[in-house]
Amino acid sequence: MEHIVIIGNGISGVTAARHIRKLSDTEASSTEAKKITIVSAESDYFFSRTALMYVYMGHMKFEHTQPYENWFWKKNRIDLKRGYVENIDTKNNRLHFAEGDTLQYDKLIIATGSKPNKFGWPGQDLKGVQGLYSKQDLENLEVYVPNNKVCKRAVIVGGGLIGIELAEMLHSRHIPVTFLVRESSFWNGVLPNEESQMINKEILNNGIDLRLSSNLKVIVSDENGKVKSVIVQETGEKIPCDFVGLTAGVSPNIDFLKDSGIETGRGVKVNRFLETNIPNVYAIGDCAEQRKAIGNRRPIEAVWYTGRMMGETVAQTICGNRMPYNPGHWFNSAKFFDIEYQTYGWVWAQPKDNEARFYWEHENGKKCVHISYDKNTREFIGINTFGIRMRHEFFDKMLSEKQPVEHVLEHLADANFDPEFYKLHEKEIVAKFNAENNTNIQLKKKSWKRIFQTY
Repeated sequence: MEHIVIIGNGISGVTAARHIRKLSDTEASSTEAKKITIVSAESDYFFSRTALMYVYMGHMKFEHTQPYENWFWKKNRIDLKRGYVENIDTKNNRLHFAEGDTLQYDKLIIATGSKPNKFGWPGQDLKGVQGLYSKQDLENLEVYVPNNKVCKRAVIVGGGLIGIELAEMLHSRHIPVTFLVRESSFWNGVLPNEESQMINKEILNNGIDLRLSSNLKVIVSDENGKVKSVIVQETGEKIPCDFVGLTAGVSPNIDFLKDSGIETGRGVKVNRFLETNIPNVYAIGDCAEQRKAIGNRRPIEAVWYTGRMMGETVAQTICGNRMPYNPGHWFNSAKFFDIEYQTYGWVWAQPKDNEARFYWEHENGKKCVHISYDKNTREFIGINTFGIRMRHEFFDKMLSEKQPVEHVLEHLADANFDPEFYKLHEKEIVAKFNAENNTNIQLKKKSWKRIFQTY
């Protein structure tokens, strides 16, 4: 019986296991039955990593983050092993664990995800200094920042999505937060200036001490090896604090592969079939790095849905249907305190030479739409929406069909996903576009038939 071993029980590894089991069972006549083992040092069972913040904020319990009941794994003949892989002997197809035991495999999937970046800051390994990624990080938050009596002030270093999530989490327990962001405006390497400025205001309006163009220099220890303050590089200011959140991005979690013969760059190098340079060894999810970029996609994408897609793809290949990874059109979503964010296609921080832009913002400063399109062909390239929910299926279809921006705006009502009694803004958006571009686009009424049958 062929033994498939998966290192990592995140969305990528678990999706691969589920689909391998499904495919090997339903195609038993053409596919040999397979033994599947998932290895993890983090937790006994798969959980939704994106839900950790809501556990801390009191919206759910940790067990609510587990999509499957504990009996699911035995019923589906997926073995779970708790252990830390110290190294891989690829010549003999064997994993060596820190605990001293070993595990033989026929095919191996590396799905070890990411780890928070550290840049050699003095004091970065002190007690009360951590990232926000793992179950252990969540548990440590309850130790070091359970309330505003234990923690008088927290400092967050790094202005990405994880940083603002952590700021919201601490804010929910009334813990004062200083937010050190090295950029001149929040996430302006990703967001255009208009959206970045909107989020600056949202952070400040929630009482967060936002420090732009500010870098961490030193984390200062007390006599017990716990953080007591940080020093800002630009000003030399010392900020007293009881906790430091390091959220300056993540990197592939691949240190254990250094003597394995598996080729790595920033991540594990893979081809379009998610195969490494070693036969029968694959890599998926946050730790996988494409040898050749796929369109405008980044070689490494630490995104939940791409991890899931890679898991589905590698399962097909392992079960005899060799399939290339195809992530499709870029999309993503997040939440900045009370402002929801979605992006479909590409709206770069700075427009490319061939791009034209259209921007609409609501008078309340918490809703906007930013559209990118080709200035010559008028082809729709992408959209950012803040504070207005839009349908993924609609924009995916518009991008696939290379529709002109005028067609997208004409049917914008079909894209809206807000609940029935929310105020709609499509008329205002189209009217502003017409006024700025001397066009006469007529907004079509929302068609439920189009929404459910076409998109």
